[in-house]
Amino acid sequence: MILYNVTVSVDPSIANEWLKWMKTSHIPEVLATGLFDSNQLYKVLLQEEDSITYSVQYFTTSMARLQQYHAKYAQELQAKHVNKFGDKAVAFRTVLETV
Repeated sequence: MILYNVTVSVDPSIANEWLKWMKTSHIPEVLATGLFDSNQLYKVLLQEEDSITYSVQYFTTSMARLQQYHAKYAQELQAKHVNKFGDKAVAFRTVLETV
């Protein structure tokens, strides 16, 4: 199993709007690609005072499927996020494999 983890540091002033958008728009769009089997959304409990951090996790069965996501969909979906929230929601991504 491959885990594509997106950690996002969100400015508290937009946190509610960001969370709603993620749940109703962005995550459903990512899943609609058909390249992920499931997802989880977590709030990081121990964090900096000036931001709220979330971990958005997408699960897929192979690196080939993740690479297909990156090749066909990632740039457009990430651009939507940046265009909507700018530097008030900064993301970094990691890829993990079940061992």
